[in-house]
Amino acid sequence: MKGLHPVAKAYIALVIAAGCAAIATSLVPWQSVDPVRFACYLTVAVLASGLKVILPGINGNMSVGYILILVSLGELSLAETMLMACAATAVQTFYAARRAPKPIQFGFNLSSVALAAFTAHAFYHSGLGARLEPYLLLKMGLTTVLYFLVNTMTVAIVVTLSDRRSLRKTWQECYFWSLPYYLLGAALASLISFLNVRVGWQASIIVLPLVYLIYRSYQLYLGRLEDQTKHAQEMASLHLRTIEALALAIEAKDDITRDHLQRVECYALEIGRELGLSEIELQALRAGSLLHDVGKLAVPEHIVAKPGKLTPEEFEKMMIHPVVGAEILELVRFPYPVVPIVRHHHEKWNGTGYPDGLVGTEIPLGARILAAVDCLDALTSDRHYRRALPLERAMEVVVSEAGKSYDPDIIAILQRRYRELEAKAQSHAKSATRLPQNVRKGGASVPAAGFEQSGVAPAELNTQPDFLGTIAAARQEVQSLIELSRELGSSLNLRETLSVLDFKLRRMIGYKAIAIYVLRDRCLVPEYVQGEDSHLFSTLRIPLHEGLSGWVAANDKPIVNGNPAVETGYLQDPARITNMRSALAVPLSGLNGPVGVLALYHVEKEAFSRDHLRVLISITSKVSRVVENTLKYEEAEISATTDGLTGLPNARSLFIHLDAEISRGHRSRTSLSVVVCDLDGFKQVNDRFGHMAGNQVLKLVAEGLRNCCRANDYVARMGGDEFVAVLPDITPDGLERKKLQFKEVARQAGLQVCGEDVLSVSVGLARYPQHGMNAEELLALADRQMYLEKESGRRRETVIFSEFCQELVQPLPN
Repeated sequence: MKGLHPVAKAYIALVIAAGCAAIATSLVPWQSVDPVRFACYLTVAVLASGLKVILPGINGNMSVGYILILVSLGELSLAETMLMACAATAVQTFYAARRAPKPIQFGFNLSSVALAAFTAHAFYHSGLGARLEPYLLLKMGLTTVLYFLVNTMTVAIVVTLSDRRSLRKTWQECYFWSLPYYLLGAALASLISFLNVRVGWQASIIVLPLVYLIYRSYQLYLGRLEDQTKHAQEMASLHLRTIEALALAIEAKDDITRDHLQRVECYALEIGRELGLSEIELQALRAGSLLHDVGKLAVPEHIVAKPGKLTPEEFEKMMIHPVVGAEILELVRFPYPVVPIVRHHHEKWNGTGYPDGLVGTEIPLGARILAAVDCLDALTSDRHYRRALPLERAMEVVVSEAGKSYDPDIIAILQRRYRELEAKAQSHAKSATRLPQNVRKGGASVPAAGFEQSGVAPAELNTQPDFLGTIAAARQEVQSLIELSRELGSSLNLRETLSVLDFKLRRMIGYKAIAIYVLRDRCLVPEYVQGEDSHLFSTLRIPLHEGLSGWVAANDKPIVNGNPAVETGYLQDPARITNMRSALAVPLSGLNGPVGVLALYHVEKEAFSRDHLRVLISITSKVSRVVENTLKYEEAEISATTDGLTGLPNARSLFIHLDAEISRGHRSRTSLSVVVCDLDGFKQVNDRFGHMAGNQVLKLVAEGLRNCCRANDYVARMGGDEFVAVLPDITPDGLERKKLQFKEVARQAGLQVCGEDVLSVSVGLARYPQHGMNAEELLALADRQMYLEKESGRRRETVIFSEFCQELVQPLPN
């Protein structure tokens, strides 16, 4: 009963209750005039019930046992007829059943037959039946029709309620064809009754071969009908699968999720059934759902895949796809009206759509259904130009367009059932596509350090990829490589560049860790490390010819599925062994030789394929140039006076400025305070949120320090997460306020970037001339005070800083 409509459940309960009442009413006053005859009829009825055939189109069967039930209507009492009907139904249900029926199913079938037998017996012995006694054949024929209608209509109604099909169509397709056989059974029952009157009931035994003949004719007819139906279904299924394959290939090339078409189809068909569409119209709606965007083949790919809004000229080009799609499908000559659905699925209820500007009900019903559900699914899916909306928010957007863009009646159904339809759509969703991996590795030579030989790829890598995954992956790979090539050269900060590379590359290759080593003084130094075991890889200094990456750099050759365990082999430290089991490493070569190695690691053996290597090789030249250029830029930046990340003066500029301020203070006999700030919790930000977040924190802290200082103050970045403020002529109270401002700046930066209160600042102070006479002395003392505060904690922090502030009250020496 699970999943049935409440009306269907109520109907089943009503039929079972009525059937039980009919059985009880019939059997309680037990009557049997001739027990021997009843026993013979019951035996024959039970045996005949085993001669059953499967009904086409539904999960049911029928037998020739009904002939004996028809005979019993005139020959036996109501109690005997009811018992015979129930026994025959039980045998028909359970004998040679493909699977045992559920109790609720058996109860319903038994009740249906009981109601039919009760009604037919009542009619046969009614006043009208008595008047028809001289016309035995007509009387039996009318009784049989009544029995047939009650027995079949009760089942047809429950099939209609559960499957939401047309009652007339269900009864006509599944049962009406058997009416002639029932009438033939009525004629045979009349013959048996005639012989019983003229010869005796024992003479009816000679008619039993005719019963078997009827069964065989049933069997042959239904077998032929089943073969024809199966052939027609196979042809229809082949037709539909061809349509679906074509549509999925188009959608895959369009870079849309694979389950988009199935979801739209599921939504559209359910709404179509509720609106009472015929089977032909539903077939047209199914094909239209799958092929509505086939016309996008005529739209340039850069327009279809554009990540932003379309220009008027681009939208004009996009508007041709419904017309082109309709013209393409016109050539197919579908046996149902698909073309109008495809042509008009972008028409709007208020007439502002395209291509023909149809209004209201001028738009085909299938096109109106498709327009609404396609919009809802598009809003809940990631597209090139925006991120997906939550289902409830997307539904609100669609509802707001009711009466403007979409048919209000269709939107009402969608609004009422969208959660139910979404659950059905998700149950049919297919897995997302991934980069195909059905490629065998080559047998490249390996260094003597003990790299694993490239063996046979695992079974999952050797399987043939589905064509949709191949198409989608090719499209995604091209798009990703274009984006990567464009963004790699957009920054001269090496760490930011490599972070972008990691983000883009991880979408194409499923690795667990990445390490990009830069060659410095004939050693590979990790410049960027992310993922599992990053703490280990980030501490390596790999000499050329040592380890996996050292061999790759020295020989200028890639390695596929090498052994990462030998990466740390040069250290000869058993405790420093990675958990990774396979590595893909490619050399990065600049104009003047090797500049580094790009290495990917995975926890599974044989995790990488030659296809992955192909992707890496296609970008290594670009990555190599970027690494080489950014390294040169960093070298030049060291000698500059500005910190490249924060825009603050760097350490070199700080010393120059501080020397100048000390000279000015000496001449004018004024004070000068130097404050050293170090961020507390900054390492946690990098570890938890990534270095991009850490860089953003440093920028925000730098900007905050600059904003809370006076015009004549000077703020510099000493290095890492350490900042220095040079504050001329500031009072002790001003220093206390400044310290609180610096702490608040760090706290707000952490909240803004990480959403958590993870950052604070430790502050050290030195004053000219009390604590030093030159820049080195002042900075050294302030730095010591800062670390003392960092180590002492909050309780000690206030005492230390207050002591320094009290010293500032002392007069300057002559």
